[in-house]
Amino acid sequence: MTPPKTAMVLAAGLGTRMRPLTDDRPKALVKVGGKALIDHVLDRLVAAGVETAVVNVHYFADLMESHLSNRADIRIRISDERDLLLETGGGLNKAEHLLGPDPVYVANIDAVWIEHGVPALQALARAFDPDRMDACLLLASLDQAMGFDGPGDAFLDGDRLSFRGDAPRAPFAYAGIHITRPDIAKGGPEGPFSLTRVWRPLAAAGRIGGVVLDGYWMHVGDPAARDQAEARLHAEPPG
Repeated sequence: MTPPKTAMVLAAGLGTRMRPLTDDRPKALVKVGGKALIDHVLDRLVAAGVETAVVNVHYFADLMESHLSNRADIRIRISDERDLLLETGGGLNKAEHLLGPDPVYVANIDAVWIEHGVPALQALARAFDPDRMDACLLLASLDQAMGFDGPGDAFLDGDRLSFRGDAPRAPFAYAGIHITRPDIAKGGPEGPFSLTRVWRPLAAAGRIGGVVLDGYWMHVGDPAARDQAEARLHAEPPG
């Protein structure tokens, strides 16, 4: 497929686990390696050819909008969640009218990665088959990840993804970015809800794909993870 020209960046969260770094700013503006988390994501999107990013805002929304106004290399559109934080699924649902009809990237702001081979967004675009998939998720191998302490999220059979369910452990973690059809969240409830609520039945039907990051993934979820990510980026700058 043609790589997406539009992306949704999920930046509205409260960043509770990142306190005290988020006492005076949103998590998206916490710096890692001298750069705000959201700029790590936007730089990757620009490099992949994305022209428009829809960014949802809630916590310290005015600071977010002011920061984003400085980006001249990508068109920014705001999805305003000041009145109600909608989580990942509700946020995508609200922003759908801003995204257009074609597949889009959807990215969290707490994912930073180092690429060793094929760029992650390019690999996602190559793997996504809209005839067979409603979404394709970027995955990280647990042995090539930092800041993720869970038992894993998913298995892969070829390019078909299944979630861990009751299994004690799975080899891959969701790396915080995926390609999807922009109306995928229409099947969810009104108000706030997680995208995983939509993904699970689709995965059971064989409609969710996955591709593994060729590189090293860092989940920047708390101050300790931020410090670890900074040390890793100093030792090995992102490719």
